[in-house]
Amino acid sequence: MNGHPQRVLLISATIGEGHNATARAVEEAVHERWPGCQTRWLDALQVMGRWVPRAFNWIYVTNVESTPWLYDFFYAALWRYRWFANASRNFTGAWCGQRLKRVLAEYRPDLIISTYPLGTAGLNWLRRHDLLDVPTAAVVSDFAPHPFWVYPEIDLHYVASQESLRAMERAEPHAVGEVCVPPVVSAFQPQDRALARKRHGLADGFTALLACGSYGFGAVDRALDGCLREDRVRQVVVVCGRNRALHQRLSQHPDPRVVPLGWVEDMPGLLAAADVVVTNAGGATALEALACGRAVVMFEPIAGHGKANARLMARAGLAALCWNEQELTETLRHWLSDPQQLADQEKRALEHASSGNFADQVEALQHLPQHHGNRPLRSSDAFFVHAATPNVPQQTGVLLRFPDLGRPAEEWAEHLRGKLAERVGDLPMLTRRLVLRPGRRPRWRQDSSSPEEHLHWRQLSTSEETGAAVTEFFRRPVRTDRAPWELQLLHDPSGHCNLLVKMHHALGDGLAVTSTLVRLLTDHPDPVRRGASIGLPRRSKNVLPVLRGIAELAAAGFAPRSPVTGMSSSRREIAWAELPAPELRQLARRHRVSTTGVVLALIAEAVHRATPRSGAQQLRVMIPQTTRIRHDGPGADAPGNHTSTLAVDLPVGPMPFTSRLAAVDDQLDSEKRYRQAEAASAVLTAFGWLPAPLHRWIARRVYHRAFFNAIVSVLPGRRRVPRIGGSPVEAAVPVLSLAEGVGLAVGALNWGEAIFSGITTDPEIAPRAGAVAQHMKSAFDLLQHTSGT
Repeated sequence: MNGHPQRVLLISATIGEGHNATARAVEEAVHERWPGCQTRWLDALQVMGRWVPRAFNWIYVTNVESTPWLYDFFYAALWRYRWFANASRNFTGAWCGQRLKRVLAEYRPDLIISTYPLGTAGLNWLRRHDLLDVPTAAVVSDFAPHPFWVYPEIDLHYVASQESLRAMERAEPHAVGEVCVPPVVSAFQPQDRALARKRHGLADGFTALLACGSYGFGAVDRALDGCLREDRVRQVVVVCGRNRALHQRLSQHPDPRVVPLGWVEDMPGLLAAADVVVTNAGGATALEALACGRAVVMFEPIAGHGKANARLMARAGLAALCWNEQELTETLRHWLSDPQQLADQEKRALEHASSGNFADQVEALQHLPQHHGNRPLRSSDAFFVHAATPNVPQQTGVLLRFPDLGRPAEEWAEHLRGKLAERVGDLPMLTRRLVLRPGRRPRWRQDSSSPEEHLHWRQLSTSEETGAAVTEFFRRPVRTDRAPWELQLLHDPSGHCNLLVKMHHALGDGLAVTSTLVRLLTDHPDPVRRGASIGLPRRSKNVLPVLRGIAELAAAGFAPRSPVTGMSSSRREIAWAELPAPELRQLARRHRVSTTGVVLALIAEAVHRATPRSGAQQLRVMIPQTTRIRHDGPGADAPGNHTSTLAVDLPVGPMPFTSRLAAVDDQLDSEKRYRQAEAASAVLTAFGWLPAPLHRWIARRVYHRAFFNAIVSVLPGRRRVPRIGGSPVEAAVPVLSLAEGVGLAVGALNWGEAIFSGITTDPEIAPRAGAVAQHMKSAFDLLQHTSGT
């Protein structure tokens, strides 16, 4: 993120006041550290539906007051049965996330901070579906984070103590957390006790403050009796919150030491006036008391989270836990008899509250690296895991070529390592590792390996070694025992560096690879458009075209016989053709066709020339079309594969080149082709619902020579050439993988004033890559000559 955040979104909920109190503390810290920053609040329950706040508040109050056994059962089940916790979290996460996404797409925050579990669940759902690309954090106001509080896709959880951190790790092993000081507004701080009592009209002497949240529920009467049994307690101040019935009843209490209050505005001053704070939930009230340096007693904690909070606070030495009136009376009597014990309890509270600065901790959230937990791959990404075979690995790559500026290879390697160390953490594509288990869906896990391990370099003796080194690098499958990407720097005697990059196809498509590399390695990458991938997934408003497309795909049948298909081998040849982009675009305009149409016609002509005796008339090519840059797409930076696919039959029989060009253009203009692309995308998504073994079986039979003969990808590129270490990147050559039985793949990329076409072949079943490249260039020269340009 460049500079400080301009828009911060706070997600809370009014279910009691504890979550809002934490959000107010966050908002105060935001405005203190980033003056002028906009903050916007969302109530997660209101977002989920108009009826939800009232219903959830009723359920909560009923469970605590009338059916605590049911709340305890639910809470215990979350910990005991992982499947139940996951199912519950997934359901509420999808519910909240679906409703949140439109608001986030409109507001486009630079930072999101949640103080309510269901809001955090919705954010986790959005991140898991690659719809959220801004720093996202949760501030946990409970001492005991339960499974509904913590999630694997949230960048950071702030929790109350080291004991809380251990509980968080038990609740979600893949969550990231840190301990923070009590998240309360700055008004909650130590004050002079005598002056605070005077301000509130309280008598001098030992004062117990009984506060049970905004609802004022729980065993308030028993807590009051436990305090009054100790004669040395001068007064018991009872904060009834919004519980008018409780306030009215206690106003009639016969003991004059009872001081009942309704809703209190100056809670910091009231806490300062107390010697001990008695509460029962371990939420905002307990955090505020600790921030004021007051001793806390957890009395008959409420069901579920209340009991868990109380146990954890007691274990951390931050509260005394009393399960009945007698234990409460004895605790107060002990502290009154031994004031040093009470002083020690206050000291522990102050040490905890003053161990850091909450505003500093909020400020640090703007620099959070994206975290991804253990999660299944999207269907379109898992497809390439399943389609890979021993001879045909699925990976995308690029070759970047730039002058060495007189620097030795070691210096360039050191420069690149520095960029990796500095930037990899901010690029989600590069921090994921594949988890592959037989018969199970492939999953992503956060990778902890050092980024520098992914880079190797070689000093070549002659420039002629470059071709063999390039081929060998891209022939080898990328390692999957760490984040599946690799870089190799080749320094040749001609004064050039060739940087080779390959990534597992599951990480992303060609456009994602190019965009990630620009952000990773170049000197002045474009600012990251935080929020760019907060988008709305495209949904067809009419299923009829999709159904027609599926029928047309089925009717198209198998691919024709071709001279570039056969039994795959592990051999590869890689070459590239460089064509002048301005002249190619001029030819496209002259012939009234698209640039893509010209590239496809050149490929068809090259295949015809390279296989003159094959007798083939058609070459069915699979053409991935990016969906990233349309108005509802996720943007170029989002991880994963975001494409639809066209299947086009290129004419490769004998014919004049202008006729070939016109025939290709007719194929591309066909509305039928685009219906088929939408249908193929829908089918690919549906495959993801299948069991992993069946998904694998289908992927290997669909991504196969039976249905297409070659792969061609025409990628949008960059007309402004970036620099690496001050050196202009003169060439960027995309390197595509093949498919089983398919021996030709061509990737074309506009880079500066040229279009680079990278050709990958399996020489056992297809023409030599160099021959195809040479035929493309000669066909282009012929087209220029016949067009008079």
